[in-house]
Parts: sequence; C-alpha cells; structure tokens
Amino acid sequence: MIKIFSILGKDHSIFAALQSFGKALMLPIAILPVMGFFLGIGGTLSNANTLIAYPFLDIYWLQDIFLIMADAGNIVFANLSILFAVGLAVGLSRTDKGTAGLAAVLSILVTNATINTCLKITGKLAEKDLASEGQGMCLGIQTLETGVFGGILVGIMTYWLHKKFYKIELPPFMGFFSGSRFVPIICALASICLGVEIYVIWPHFQKVIFLVGGLFESTGYLGTLVYGFFLRMLGPFGLHHIFYLPFWTTALGGSEIVNGQLIEGTQRIFFAQLGDPSTVKYYEGISRFMSGRFITMMFGLVGAAFAMYKTAKPQNKKVVGGMLLSAALTSFLTGITEPLEFSFLFVAPMLYVLHAFFDGCAFMMAHIFQITIGQTFSGGLIDFILFGIVQGVDKTNWIYVPLIGVPWFFLYYFSFKFLIEKYNFKTPGRDEDLSAEPEKLLSDAERMKLILSGLGGRENINELDSCITRLRVTVYDSGLVSEEILKSTGAKGVLKHGVGVQIIYGTNANVIKNKLEDEMH
Repeated sequence: MIKIFSILGKDHSIFAALQSFGKALMLPIAILPVMGFFLGIGGTLSNANTLIAYPFLDIYWLQDIFLIMADAGNIVFANLSILFAVGLAVGLSRTDKGTAGLAAVLSILVTNATINTCLKITGKLAEKDLASEGQGMCLGIQTLETGVFGGILVGIMTYWLHKKFYKIELPPFMGFFSGSRFVPIICALASICLGVEIYVIWPHFQKVIFLVGGLFESTGYLGTLVYGFFLRMLGPFGLHHIFYLPFWTTALGGSEIVNGQLIEGTQRIFFAQLGDPSTVKYYEGISRFMSGRFITMMFGLVGAAFAMYKTAKPQNKKVVGGMLLSAALTSFLTGITEPLEFSFLFVAPMLYVLHAFFDGCAFMMAHIFQITIGQTFSGGLIDFILFGIVQGVDKTNWIYVPLIGVPWFFLYYFSFKFLIEKYNFKTPGRDEDLSAEPEKLLSDAERMKLILSGLGGRENINELDSCITRLRVTVYDSGLVSEEILKSTGAKGVLKHGVGVQIIYGTNANVIKNKLEDEMH
C-alpha cells in the first residue's frame, strides 16, 4: 500500500496522494446509492416472501418492473471490480481520461483471462463449487475472487502506465502506435504479468486477509468501537472512504456463501442476501461495520445541532437556527454529516473527538443488539426505511435504532451543551453578533473569482476535483491559500496539509467545482 501511495504521491505530499486516491474512489462509489435503491426496491418487492405478505403486489407487469430494477442493481454489485478499475484509472488521470478508461477495461479482461489460463494449466480450475475454491466469475471469465482489491490494483497500474506513456513518441515506422494508442497496448502486456503475479500471490494474500479479519473478529465489541472511532476521526481529512471500503467490499468484512456463490465484503454480502428469498437474517458483519451510522446520523448529531442552537446568543438564534436546522436535516435524511461536523470541528476539536468516541459507541451498540441494516453509502432516513423498516424487524432488528437513538440524541445534547458552556467554545452564534451583519450576496461569477483568489489564483491550482461535500484541490504553493477568503465564499471549513487543500461547501461541492472550471478556462 505504501508503494501504491508513493506512485500516486511522487510529485506531491502523501496527504495529497491520499486525497487524490480518496477522490478517485468516489467516482465508482457515487454510483452505488442509486443502484442500491434499484436493488433494494426491486429485490424486496419481487421477493416470494413479500408477495405472500402483500399479495396485492402480485401483478405480472409490476413484478416485471421490479425484476428489471433488481437485475439492474445486482449487475453493478456483482461487477464492482470493473467499476473500481475504470473509476480509479479515470479519476486519477489528469488528461486523456477516455484512453485511461478504455485501457482499464482491457486490463481487467486480460488480467482475469491470464488468471483463468494459469488455473487451467495447473489443473486448479474448479468445475462445480467455485466458492469453496475461492473462485468466481468476472465478465464471463472464471477467475480468482479478488473482488475490489483486484479492481483497485488494475486501476492503479493503468493510471501509472497511462501517465508514463500517453505522450510517448515511437520511431516513424511505428508512429501510428505513438501517444494514447500505445497505452492500451502496454497495459495489455502488463496485465499478463499482473495476472500471473495475482495467481501466485493472491491465495497467500487471501489467507492473510482472513487472518486479519479473524483477529478483528476476536476483539469483539471493543474492536467494533475502535473501528467506528477511527472511521469518524478520518472524516475531516476525507480519508474515511479508504478506511471503510475494504471492510465493505473485501474479505476483511467477512465472507458468506449466498446462492452457492462466495461473496466477500459486508456491503456485497448484504446486497446479495437482499435478492435471496431464503434469507432469514442478514449477515452479522453488517451490525459491526455499517448499522451504527444510523444511530449517530439520525439522532446523535441532531442532538449536537440542538445544543449549539440553545447555546447561541439570543440575537443570533434566528440566523444560526436556519443553518443548523438545514445541516441537521441533511444528516437525518441523507446521512451526509460534514455540514454539521465542520460547524464545530475547527472551533472546538474536543467536541469532534467526543463525537468520534460516541460514534464508535454507536457502532458497538449496533453490534450488541445485532442491528443488520445495510446501506448504499450513508446512514440516513432514506436507507433506514428502505433497508431497515421495509426488510422487517426479524431480518434487521431495525426497531432498536430509534430505541437507542432517542437516548443518543440526549447524550449528544447534554454533553455538547455542557462542554460548550464550560469552555466557552465559539460554536455558531456564540462569537460575533450575526444579527447586525448585512447579508452578503455574491453572484456566481463573483463567488468563483473569490474562490480562485482564495486558492492563490488559477496559476496556483495544480489539480481540482470534488467529492460529495468538498472541493479537493492540489496547489503549487499552499502559502498563497487564504482560509479567510475561502470562508467568505460560504465554505464551512478549510483543511490544509502540504499542497493538499480541502474546502467543505456541502452537497453542492460538485456544482461549484464545475463552475470553477468554467471560470478557470
């Protein structure tokens, strides 16, 4: 992994490399909520058990629609390795992204075809029970079940080769193959080598993964608490996707046989079981690595928002109340927490550490009470209804979320209120008199110019991208970045580390990024 990030961060700091990697991961991850919705609705409402309980749904054309939705969602979760290979290659490449994407598709085909051939040559190609031999199917190719790890390796290899060779100049008699046309060729050749290496190394690496997963399992509830704590502590750096993704999509999150197939990773197991009518109870690992989010995002942080509202100056409560209500609703409905978290992260880091500890405890409570509610990417009301309530108490124990969540609301409220007042933390509305400030309205053009100015000018911007809630920028000189100017444009927080800069705007970050690119060009 260190070698991977040294490739990504050759010209930048490790933080900037991690930032780029996390940003690229968001490209395939962003697809999952919609596909999870399709699979959740389609798989649940076409399930034989659902039709017994709700016979009015047994209409042939309606069931056809549900089956189409289920299959559309299922095909995505069955081919995550391809999505991550292409997503990383495209997301990491700065130019000529189409060639990088095409080369990634070619690479994953050649890699798996090579593994298949190696299995044939050595007589290890499973004939019946693929799962027991650690094998599966990828685009019709029987291969080793490397899952998302395999896709990530292919994506990074493709990116590196693309970056190295997309400008290559060959001798005149081979000039047709120069530049971008050379990239798929070199990627195909490298993929043969990668396939052989994976064939040799992966079975041993898989044993290590199972061992680590076993060690994590042996830590019990304490291990779950630590997982939740570190997951939340990585949030401000935008690196939490890198941390939880292996648990959601690889054997680190456990393995299960579903419909005769070996499925690895908590999220992949959940969605496989979602479409399986024989599922009586969802996989236990869901309670460890996913379900705790609902307690924090739907209840805990809402209590924190109420505490900040109650401790604001009386003359500021009207202004602060609207902002906090919007942020609390965003957390409650969608599970997107950055707008709320960044309202107290920088002015009161102690509150954020406490929040991370409470979040770890929420994961532990979900584990103790065996709450097995899956999710697409976050823990808001939408996923709670679709993957909790609709699935039934017997499968998910969803009823424990509000039973634990209500006390969790008051835990956050009273602890935040006590600490804010005791240490006089300058949470929203406790510092300046907001009621006396005239509202500053900026046009889009003015705002984009101001953001560019805050980043040190367009000449200072090396890379510009975004994830769900933040701009992710790599600059040449971080000393030219002005947090004061950026916050005047509506940023809820600015995080700088080396040449990596993250500016938290909320769910419209991607729109701002697109407008900023138009302004730069």
